[in-house]
Amino acid sequence: MPASITLSNLSWSTPDGRTLLSHLDVSFGAERTGLVGRNGVGKTTLLKLVSGELQPQSGSIAFGGRLGILRQSVQVEERATVADLFGASDALAILRRAEAGDATGDELANADWTIEARMAAAIERVGLDAEPETLLTSLSGGQRTRVGLAALVFSDPDFLILDEPTNNLDRDGREAVIALLAGWRAGAIVVSHDRELLETMDAIVEITTLGARRYGGNWSAFQERKALELAAAEHDLADAERRVADVVRSAQVAAERQARSDRNGRKKAARGDMPRIVAGGLKRAAENTSGNKVRLGEKRREEAMEEASAARKRIEILQPFSAQLASTGLPPGRDVLRLEGVTAGYQPEAPIIRNLSFAMTGPDRIAIAGPNGSGKTTLLALITGALQPSSGTVSLMTGFSLFDQSVSLLDRSLSIRENFRNLNPGANENACRAALARFMFRADAALQQVSTLSGGQLLRAGLACVLGGAKPPPLLILDEPTNHLDIDSIAAVEVGLQAYDGALLVVSHDEVFLENIGISRRLQLPLGEEVLL
Repeated sequence: MPASITLSNLSWSTPDGRTLLSHLDVSFGAERTGLVGRNGVGKTTLLKLVSGELQPQSGSIAFGGRLGILRQSVQVEERATVADLFGASDALAILRRAEAGDATGDELANADWTIEARMAAAIERVGLDAEPETLLTSLSGGQRTRVGLAALVFSDPDFLILDEPTNNLDRDGREAVIALLAGWRAGAIVVSHDRELLETMDAIVEITTLGARRYGGNWSAFQERKALELAAAEHDLADAERRVADVVRSAQVAAERQARSDRNGRKKAARGDMPRIVAGGLKRAAENTSGNKVRLGEKRREEAMEEASAARKRIEILQPFSAQLASTGLPPGRDVLRLEGVTAGYQPEAPIIRNLSFAMTGPDRIAIAGPNGSGKTTLLALITGALQPSSGTVSLMTGFSLFDQSVSLLDRSLSIRENFRNLNPGANENACRAALARFMFRADAALQQVSTLSGGQLLRAGLACVLGGAKPPPLLILDEPTNHLDIDSIAAVEVGLQAYDGALLVVSHDEVFLENIGISRRLQLPLGEEVLL
């Protein structure tokens, strides 16, 4: 019987009492399932509940089989080796003793003679070339992630549990992980914002504040369904708002009719057309009728308002971000950046970049590509003036803004509004609030302190403060802007950059992101070679 994981009526709250998952019902079968949702909605918490690291406060989790779990970062001890990660150190030690002629008879009888070849095949599947004795501390973070995934596959689990497996990987690493999962035929739950990886999934489960919902098919199929849901939600909202208006109008007509009836009754009583006892009875009956109508009208109004509110919440979850920006005024023929014969590094005897030449003109959009260690961040330091070349020249002919992964151009101690006013001193309060509202920081949201923002909010705030002004800078430089962002945040960044008409210089391994922001050229930085663009 195929392995499955079933979560029934599952609830979990943070230690401070904030409900994160409430009455969740979802099942995972022997297929590859992408788990998506905004940061903070509970995706990693759900994985911890499935793995047993956390216990549900109510509900149940049913699972029979073995889990293989890969965390966002592979923690290692100082002397741990690749063989330790595979749990194969003892088996390999027996083989080494056998090779030296020191193994006992029992060891020879129980030796796993194929383990080294099977380990090598698993490591090769993730695009690495590492020996069993290789120290894990000698590998980069991305290489440790890949060898950790190889060790999981080697253990042949019934379910893979992967939390952002392509984060911090270079292009080769991402492609290896994507290829491995594309060929995986058992169960897998994959938390990821990598849309290339999500295209290989068999199903998508989305977690929102409304609960969990399963969609059959890959990321593209999910997007198509979401577009249909948005159209339906907009239709429902229009219907709900019409009903609110009808209820309010009906209540007003009824109130006016009742008021006229009450006036006529008072006039008759004043003329003495009816006995006092009859008039009193009619008055009480009218008051009761009027009160009942008011209560009924109020109930209908509340029901209509609740329907409209529910429809708005659905649209808030489904509605994509949109942006309109002022022009940078950068003409097509304007020189933006030029590097000529640049060699640079942090140690003169071991330059990272050698004899690099390239130029940007007008609203050019260039992606800086290359494996980890090829000098992408060093190149950005050269361009922004943080590092001087040992030879060659760097000429930057326009204003620019640098978006690093921590969005350090924003002052953490200030609010979003205060940062905008600092970066756009000529803007008045109305212009400030309008610009921030275009980036979804409306009303009190604009007063949030930057230090309290999530990664996605932080980058969106940075874009709002830099691009929302009357004159955005002609050049934006971005260093891995989508790392650690959820998909909604990445989409918001893409929309902002699509609306920007200046030049872009971007370091990113996210091919879908690069395609969506209109990259026109690539600067490839191979390790240890000269490069010319």
